[in-house]
Amino acid sequence: GDIMNENELLYKIMKYIFSAVELNLYLDNFPTNQKAIDDYNELSRKIGFLVCKYEKCYGPLTNFGTASIENPEKWTSNPWPWENK
Repeated sequence: GDIMNENELLYKIMKYIFSAVELNLYLDNFPTNQKAIDDYNELSRKIGFLVCKYEKCYGPLTNFGTASIENPEKWTSNPWPWENK
């Protein structure tokens, strides 16, 4: 697989989330469009995979209890993603 640094991974996650939101809005109007449903499900799968990958390498993206706890020291050792900006 391709190796991405923290910012590349974060950018890809944000890009996929933006696309998922757009598709979600589209599906509000066209709920039976199977292509859009398939695309949305594929994006959701990719987002889940990338978020999991990010959290294993760099720590939690959110603090809502959904974060992986395989690497708990990352919770306090690194700035939060939004603190880097």
